[in-house]
Amino acid sequence: MTAGASRLFADLEVDVEPDAALGPRTWFGVGGRADALVRPRSIDALQTLVGRCHRDGIELRVLGEGANLLVEDEGVGGVVVRLDHPAFRERQIEGRGGADSVRAHAGVELPRLILETSRAGLAGLEGLAGIPASIGGAVKMNAGGAFGAIGDRLHAAAVLDRRGEVSVYAAADLKLGYRRASLPGPVLLWASFSLESDDPMRVQERVREVFAYKRSTQPLSDHSAGCMFKNPPPDSSGEKRSAGQLIDQAGLKGLAVGAASVSRQHANFVTVAPGATAADIVALADLVSDRVFDHAGVRLEREVVVWGRGRGEEGVRHDA
Repeated sequence: MTAGASRLFADLEVDVEPDAALGPRTWFGVGGRADALVRPRSIDALQTLVGRCHRDGIELRVLGEGANLLVEDEGVGGVVVRLDHPAFRERQIEGRGGADSVRAHAGVELPRLILETSRAGLAGLEGLAGIPASIGGAVKMNAGGAFGAIGDRLHAAAVLDRRGEVSVYAAADLKLGYRRASLPGPVLLWASFSLESDDPMRVQERVREVFAYKRSTQPLSDHSAGCMFKNPPPDSSGEKRSAGQLIDQAGLKGLAVGAASVSRQHANFVTVAPGATAADIVALADLVSDRVFDHAGVRLEREVVVWGRGRGEEGVRHDA
């Protein structure tokens, strides 16, 4: 970390860890380090830091739960922000349901919010059970699966622009799509959701059913980052295709590069064994993409976010 970079936050309410290991903070458990990992202790400190990074042309990334992230072995430059102070874990839950019945800051863990809303008898988020994300990362990538996406229930979001100023946007303004949301700024501050009142026991039972389904079909006990690839668009006849199905049909289950391999339980998961490197995972993902293209004529797009030095604006985002 350079002296110039350290002056960004020397007078702010933040905790700073220079040369911080990022790999162990991801679900893959591999990868390099950050020049500086910064934990703001207040929203004001975060706003000032975001504005200064923009002013000085310094890359800014937001680290969520690390569940959809791969950090290259060389690590990343600039500033990585972690929103895990209590100021960024606040949430308000209104048991009556309706629009804006739940508001959660970016650092709130999605599984915890699902647990709390289900106990309060609020339905709508239970289809996201088993997704290990922060609210900031989940909204940024419009996290979801077979049972729906978080954008289906999003009511509004507060976003910091590059100057560190806060604006609130309705969900319709964020151009939500499959595994994406167009945030008009680098940092999500909080999001609110529209949920319905229901019997708490019934909502909690749906949570258990969704989680049981995922546990039976996905390698949740292995080191992975969830689905490696996005599902491609429907083919010319309108038939939907899943990335896992295409990988399986190409005969790639068990394919390995180094200590990274395609899961035999779910072909769209890449799992890692001790000794794996980020380079192994990237090389395997590229090989799978090429093999699927050769077999089916479909080019798969990675869902897992890759952070590395020199990636520029691609890195200015929340991970999950």
